[in-house]
Amino acid sequence: WVGRFAAGSAAAVVLTAALAVALVPLRSHLSVATVALVLVVPVVVGVAVGGFAAGALATAVGFLTYDFVFIPPYYTLSVGTAQNWTALGVYAVVMVVVSRVVGRVETARAEAQSRARELRRLFDVSELLVRDASAAALLDGIVRAVRRAFELDGAALLLPTAGGLTLAASSGTALADDELQALSAGARPPAGSQLRVVALVISGRPAGLLALRGGRVADRAGEDLLRAFANHLALALERSQLQEQALRAGVLEEVDRLRRGLVSAVSHDLRTPLATIKVATSTLLDPAAPPPPEDAHELLELVDGQANRLDRLVTNLLDMTRIQAGALELRRSPVALAALFEDARARVGAPGEPGRVRLQADGDLPLVDVDRVLVGAVLANLLDNALSYSPADEAVTVVADRDGPGRVVVTVADRGPGLPEGAGGSGLFESIARREAGGAGGLGLAIVQAFVEAHGEQVWVEPREGGGSRVRFTLPVAA
Repeated sequence: WVGRFAAGSAAAVVLTAALAVALVPLRSHLSVATVALVLVVPVVVGVAVGGFAAGALATAVGFLTYDFVFIPPYYTLSVGTAQNWTALGVYAVVMVVVSRVVGRVETARAEAQSRARELRRLFDVSELLVRDASAAALLDGIVRAVRRAFELDGAALLLPTAGGLTLAASSGTALADDELQALSAGARPPAGSQLRVVALVISGRPAGLLALRGGRVADRAGEDLLRAFANHLALALERSQLQEQALRAGVLEEVDRLRRGLVSAVSHDLRTPLATIKVATSTLLDPAAPPPPEDAHELLELVDGQANRLDRLVTNLLDMTRIQAGALELRRSPVALAALFEDARARVGAPGEPGRVRLQADGDLPLVDVDRVLVGAVLANLLDNALSYSPADEAVTVVADRDGPGRVVVTVADRGPGLPEGAGGSGLFESIARREAGGAGGLGLAIVQAFVEAHGEQVWVEPREGGGSRVRFTLPVAA
């Protein structure tokens, strides 16, 4: 205030002196009223620069200059005629009124500018409420917005944890160790510290603490703006916390859905071989009606095949879990497609007629660089799935073709019920639940996807002309 008053007073005095010097040679040609109008200018300048106090001083200086220099007798404080007294009185009254009016206008303009800055600051904080940003970005935005709004030397945000308050974000001058320890323990700055703390409250519960250093928040307007900031920032924190809770709830819901699907699929895939083994062993052990030797041998073969199927299922599940955890290392080696096909046929056990599973591949097909065990499991699962859902008199075909210089595409085609409506591409593999109407699906496809993607390749499903479906996957060619 003192600096502004000094600047306004100096401007008014200098301008009054300059105008007096300029008007002295012309005073014999000018009326007293004209000089009074000219001397209004220094008063207006003084008020505009230094406020009403500077305007009052400018009025006094103008009054003395007016009387001493421009009202006869010159260079004396004698006024003379009543007309001159009237001119001086009117000048003094008008200048005081002008000073008051101009002062109020300047005050209103300054308040309007201050309100505009406050609104801009609040708008900056309001943007935090609608901005789609991560929690870390939101916290950084909060401390930067507060520091910028109040021209602080430093700002820090502390959030409650199990052990007290923990520093979440800071901007500008960092908190000293003793300050951080004091705030973390008791939410109060240490003795002698220049910190100012503001609590953030959401629905009556503490949500955080702002530690401010320096800045301009000493007046009432600054206090009110700071409280408004605290309320907005508390809302921003609450929104961020609600988003995190919604995200966690969504993740838990998805995990629960996948868990239910996994349990359902595993239960389905385990139930069939277990039921077959149970029926076969019960028949073999029935003392009242022992089966003939040829039937007993067939039942034992059935038990052995279903036990092998269970062993494959458990092994595949363990391998898929290790892949998803990043603990399974691929053992790549060059291998022929025909060898992979024979491995898969051996795992499945080639049910039905000997020619029910066929391989169609060119003789000059290159070797593929894969983990032989995992890709053999891929083919075995696809063959088992295709044989399970295809009619007994329909063959399952495995076709291998080149797909450019570095890829081989393997296709397993069946004549089963085909794809569900709207299924296709890789979408069928994203759910491990078996569709109710039958057809390709179940845990086997989830295992297929995991093993193929572990090689960095792709797998997808297509409908087959004439009925059925085709599962296709790529394999890398060996160097």
